[in-house]
Amino acid sequence: MKALTGLLLLVFGRVVSSVIHSLHYVYTASSGLSTFPEFVVVGMVDGVQLLHYDSNSKRIVLKQDWVEQVTRDNPDYLERSNGLSRGSQQAFKANIGILKQRFNQTGGAHMFQEMYGCEWDDEDDYTDGYDQFGYDGEDFISLDLETLTWVAPVRQAVITKRRLDQDRGYNQQQKHYLTKECVDWLKKYLSYGKSTLQRTERPRVSLLQRSPSSPVVCHATGFYPDRVVVFWRRDGQELHEQVDPGEVLPNHDGTFQVSVDLNLTAVPQEDWGRYECVVQLRGIEDISTPLDPALIRTNWGESGLTIPIIIGSLVLLLAAAAVVGVLLYKKRNDSEKRPKLVGSDTSSVNTEGQNPAPEAQPLTTG
Repeated sequence: MKALTGLLLLVFGRVVSSVIHSLHYVYTASSGLSTFPEFVVVGMVDGVQLLHYDSNSKRIVLKQDWVEQVTRDNPDYLERSNGLSRGSQQAFKANIGILKQRFNQTGGAHMFQEMYGCEWDDEDDYTDGYDQFGYDGEDFISLDLETLTWVAPVRQAVITKRRLDQDRGYNQQQKHYLTKECVDWLKKYLSYGKSTLQRTERPRVSLLQRSPSSPVVCHATGFYPDRVVVFWRRDGQELHEQVDPGEVLPNHDGTFQVSVDLNLTAVPQEDWGRYECVVQLRGIEDISTPLDPALIRTNWGESGLTIPIIIGSLVLLLAAAAVVGVLLYKKRNDSEKRPKLVGSDTSSVNTEGQNPAPEAQPLTTG
């Protein structure tokens, strides 16, 4: 959580002046999980789910009303996306079988995933792309867009790396898609869904405290987009000690929330007036909330007012996290260029044009 908050601060600084938009897809193939589909595709724009496909329904389901306009303007959108997703379903199922052999596994639950997509800074027009694969929660192989070579962090991926490194045509095509076509579609989606994706919703800020000895929590919720900066100041200077920043999390209504704790153990209450919580979100003025005991919502003497609110939010967040957590493998390294998949020494790679919906290429790990 702290790493994500630190990354946001590095990217956006203390003045949120630009927005980095993203379009990415996650493919998940599983084995040995009876309650989870064998294959799932999720597409997201700026963290908002765009579409969903799974091996049970075998069809693309659009998750936003404005995507209907995309399909009207691009008549082959759904048909092509469904076809590519079904092709990838078969390839990813085969991949798990091959990987189980490589890792000398005979049973149990296993998961093979790909995440790829692009990012675009709407201020300086900077773009980036990534394509990476994971197996059982660990990095498997990824594409370095600068060298157009594949990075294999485990020995079981070396055979795949050698084959893909030799396929310069495919790697060039991937670079073109990830840095050009994907960005074009990202901008298209932002245009179609402008009223939703490019809106600004002002956060509601509260100060919370569980007990007199607990940290004071600055809780901002109901904001959109999720590019927010929340921090504590003392005498006008930002605090780096005494604070515990949290991760930006989704609300059930599509907005976001975040909390930053302030430890006041060694601070006498007469000095609390020197502290304030600051929330910065692009498009609105900074929101500054002084550390005033009269503004702090507490549990003592209030019939547990705050706890049910927090528990209710956590239930919703845990439910969302359970879904997303299954789809996103745990070791995505944000400091590296995200790189794409695996091929065998003998199999062919279907690299037909990637399209606006799931760019599903039936690749194999053999």
